[in-house]
Amino acid sequence: MEKNVRAQLPLLAVMTLIMFLDGYDVFMLGRIAPAMAASFHEPVARLTMVFLSQQIGLAVGSLLISPISDRFGRKVLLMISVAAFALLTLATVRAHSLVEVAALRGVAGLFLSGVIPNAAALLTEFAPPGRRASFVSIAFTGYTAGGAAGALVAMWLLKRYGWESGFWIGGIAPMVAMPLLALFVHESPQFRARSPAHAPAAGGVPSLLSEGRAPLTLLLWTSYFIALGIIALLASWMATFFLVRSHVPLEVSAAYSLLAFASGIGGTTTVGLLMDRFGRTRVLTILFAIDAVSMMLMGSLEFGSWPFIAATLFWGYAQAGGQGGINALCAQAYPTEIRSTGVGWAFGFGRAGGIVLPALGGLALASGMSLAQSFLWLGFLPLAIVAALVAIGRLEARGLVEAEAQPGR
Repeated sequence: MEKNVRAQLPLLAVMTLIMFLDGYDVFMLGRIAPAMAASFHEPVARLTMVFLSQQIGLAVGSLLISPISDRFGRKVLLMISVAAFALLTLATVRAHSLVEVAALRGVAGLFLSGVIPNAAALLTEFAPPGRRASFVSIAFTGYTAGGAAGALVAMWLLKRYGWESGFWIGGIAPMVAMPLLALFVHESPQFRARSPAHAPAAGGVPSLLSEGRAPLTLLLWTSYFIALGIIALLASWMATFFLVRSHVPLEVSAAYSLLAFASGIGGTTTVGLLMDRFGRTRVLTILFAIDAVSMMLMGSLEFGSWPFIAATLFWGYAQAGGQGGINALCAQAYPTEIRSTGVGWAFGFGRAGGIVLPALGGLALASGMSLAQSFLWLGFLPLAIVAALVAIGRLEARGLVEAEAQPGR
């Protein structure tokens, strides 16, 4: 292993841990929400305001916090974000109603959104040349695993300790990790070496659309809007699609979802290596094309059959790997002085997609479309990302992407 790679392994390990905790805190709510509603004697439908509040907090935070990070430093904003969402998660244990839970999760979302842009920026700036996509995608494996960890809480702790157990873990674990963050994470040399004149103000967002960056930025925003929107749509409705259209019990579809999670871990772990080796847009274009085809097949194949299992594995790998890949691509697309802003605003548009696109799932069910028809039109969404990636590849070929973002730099 290269010496400069070994030197950054502690940073990579801590960032992967922080991403795990962030992913757990973001997705844990969905695993325990029905038990929470029952505890407050509220109908499950009332949970909508809780989910929506957290999603809005994530979207707004992505837009506001990342420009501040580019001005005052990634590490300081990362530590503030982790400490704040930990305390707000702990405070939720004392909530007396779903309205209070919604308010706390909305504010927590503001700070949860500060983790990904700063982690991606730090990893990109510390990673050795030729390993940047690998570092970012490996850290996002932690985010994916953290999202699945909430299921373990629901399986092992929910009945015995109640919904509060999920929030106790989500609040205490980040506080325990704070010393590791303080000890092993530093501001990058690129950030420290900037001239004060190049430190953008919080209003430095226009830099994302100036100096010829507008086409790249708009293409990335479009890709994130669709990619994160698809993830939110399927997380909200996939089990319901199979239940209503094919009478597949929820516990059965949940078990099969673990196949997609396992292959998704493989996708986020390996996509960076593939991108560093074969080219970023080329690899991502192939992955999102596979995502589209496998999604279409999942709606038409017999549930539980070997072809269905194969399609599920391909879909899990391509969706998670594709998302991890565009995260790495976005982090490399901007210079140091606006890197957190670039990643944060892309995620902000992605969170907006996570609010808008899930509504399509409800429309599909209400329309009476068959399972095959529903997954057919869903499969066309990743093809729009493919088109955006092809356009980004052409921008790279014409030299219209930041030189710092080029492979091997």
